[in-house]
Amino acid sequence: MSAALTLAKPEHLDKLTALVEAFHAEADIASSPEMRAAGVAPLLDGVPHGCAYLIGPPRAPIGYIVICFGWSVEFGGLDAIVDELYIRPGVRGRGIATEALIALPNALSGAGLRAIHLEVDKDNAAAIKLYRRAGFAPREKYMFMSRPL
Repeated sequence: MSAALTLAKPEHLDKLTALVEAFHAEADIASSPEMRAAGVAPLLDGVPHGCAYLIGPPRAPIGYIVICFGWSVEFGGLDAIVDELYIRPGVRGRGIATEALIALPNALSGAGLRAIHLEVDKDNAAAIKLYRRAGFAPREKYMFMSRPL
């Protein structure tokens, strides 16, 4: 099973939103088809704020990663947040997510990216182990915080 990354384009909308729906259902994230399409479609159309990659063969992807771009004075330029990462349950445990996360910096290197961040549930030991294998480390002094608008 390959963790090859394919930059998602408008023709991938149906495949990607189906994966997003599966992830949101599994993670108990409330979303509607309209919300998912509104969140994904601009990324596929080339909005400069982020991008989505299909994991595996584009005809039958086994997962996806959504990246959102930002700017960091601390890291000296462009940074990114892994907004969502999902691998179909039937193919988990084969190193696909690790391989995809390790390949991600290569896929984004031409954009001058300085850092990639992500958020993880402190109680999800399996996810923490995955992210550490892919080179991510906790920032002990910091906590990710949000304010929905």
